[in-house]
Amino acid sequence: QEQLLESGGGLVQAGGSLRLSCAASGHTFGSYTMGWFRQSPGKEREFVATISWNGDSTIYADSAKGRFTISRDNAKNSLYLQMNNLKPEDTAVYYCAASNTFLSGLRYYMESRRYNYWGRGTQVTVSS
Repeated sequence: QEQLLESGGGLVQAGGSLRLSCAASGHTFGSYTMGWFRQSPGKEREFVATISWNGDSTIYADSAKGRFTISRDNAKNSLYLQMNNLKPEDTAVYYCAASNTFLSGLRYYMESRRYNYWGRGTQVTVSS
């Protein structure tokens, strides 16, 4: 059972930056594909970014391209999301997720149903 704990959320002005972290408790973090998702009030959870087990491959939602960077440190059992040039529409609860399911393409991990483990989320609020 993998436990995930997000941190780093907060209140920031538009144009500012935040770095989210996700700490994993298990011993097999390095074998998981990891992802970040977010959910705003009244909206469905949406994909933000995903990263392969070794960090070599990443995919971003169009809304995140050019502004967000997903990364991981397997030695520290940690996942990160660097968010720059934040916009009010980025306001949401951000969740990290882990998948131990092998799929042939990273693009499949854009779907939330591919993930086995979820954190409780961290709130990001961007003021205009």
